[in-house]
Amino acid sequence: MSLALVGIIGIVALLLILFFLGMPVGFAMALVGFLGFCYVISLQAGLNMVSSVLWETLAKYGLTVIPLFIFMGQIAFYSGVNEKLYKAAYRCVGHIRGGIAMATILACAAFAAICGSNAATAATMTTVALPEMNKFNYNRKLSTGAIACGSTLGVVIPPSVVLIIIGLSTEQSIAKLFYGGIGAGVLLAFFLMLTVYVVCRINPDWGPVGPRTTFLEKIKSLSGAFEMVLLFFLVMLGLYFGFFTPTEAGAVGSLFAVLIGVFQRSLSWKGFISSVTDTLRVSCMVIMIVAGAMIFGRFLAVTRIPFDIATWVVSLPIPNIGILLIIVFIYIVGGAVMDALALLLITIPIFFPVAMELGYDPIWFGVTITVVTTLGAVTPPVGATTYVVGGMAKDVPLKDVFTGVTYFLPAYILCILILMMFPGLVTFLPGLLN
Repeated sequence: MSLALVGIIGIVALLLILFFLGMPVGFAMALVGFLGFCYVISLQAGLNMVSSVLWETLAKYGLTVIPLFIFMGQIAFYSGVNEKLYKAAYRCVGHIRGGIAMATILACAAFAAICGSNAATAATMTTVALPEMNKFNYNRKLSTGAIACGSTLGVVIPPSVVLIIIGLSTEQSIAKLFYGGIGAGVLLAFFLMLTVYVVCRINPDWGPVGPRTTFLEKIKSLSGAFEMVLLFFLVMLGLYFGFFTPTEAGAVGSLFAVLIGVFQRSLSWKGFISSVTDTLRVSCMVIMIVAGAMIFGRFLAVTRIPFDIATWVVSLPIPNIGILLIIVFIYIVGGAVMDALALLLITIPIFFPVAMELGYDPIWFGVTITVVTTLGAVTPPVGATTYVVGGMAKDVPLKDVFTGVTYFLPAYILCILILMMFPGLVTFLPGLLN
């Protein structure tokens, strides 16, 4: 049996385990990678590989940035910052047609900048925003679609766990990836809001006009979210000016998030304990996915599939942009059938060298592929974020949530195309760090 065939069987086995047995992604990748490595080399080599990979992965100082930023987001969540951000956005744009849905997307973007998690943003905004939109008789498809798609901004707008993992996997600057994510995240948020505007122009009764607020009320509402906006700029400017590393930025951000919650008396002891517990759970899950992907990657490496694919793609008699479109299509399809983080960890070793061979900027490629994979968070059959919204919106059928999401899919496609045509939207801010 050829090595390439062994690799293909391993990939198919991984998908079968994930879909039919429901095994966690990290463990599934580790199991398939270990068995495949043992088959190609030997049992002893497989055992040595697993032990060395686990030690190398878990001993990486760079991974400490993950629990720190997750902890910062959890503190913000349990401090009730979500409601403050939503009220601020609601006061600013809630008075226009579809404005409450636009406010929801704005609040998702703001909360994502602190939280960095799709699922947490989706759960939070479903609880906070959906009752408001129901009160003003918003169409359920529009409201749930806006929440699900707005929540995907959590992996694009920094601090993003996905961008951190990409930085660690490709040995690129996490700070530069963060700054690249700002431009892409703002662009995606704009197109999502534009989608709400277009949908409400076509179906005016889907997004009724909310109450108008005075300028003074708008200013007062902004004061409620000021502390968290300040926290975001503290982290980003600290990275920009080199006051601290990404890991130190996570530590400083976590400390200030705790201090804000304590001084505002919005963070209870129970909330603090829940923040620690959730941080441990999510961090262990993410780090296990990283370790599993590393083991699976070693298996793919010995089968030479990444190198064969890279050689084949580069040798295609088509322009570089055609090859890039093929890669984007693979990510769109892959994102629809498996977890985005796992997909990136499996495919980055394959396609990142291809992108570098074609002469694309590494920061641009990492950020753009992150935007591409956000499609997978809302599209079936996986669509994890959509399932979170559907699970919490008990009175809305899941098919209506997915239908609502489809109205926003052109926004993602348009955002990706513009990032491909104008890479400077991603690379401008990171270029200032040089």
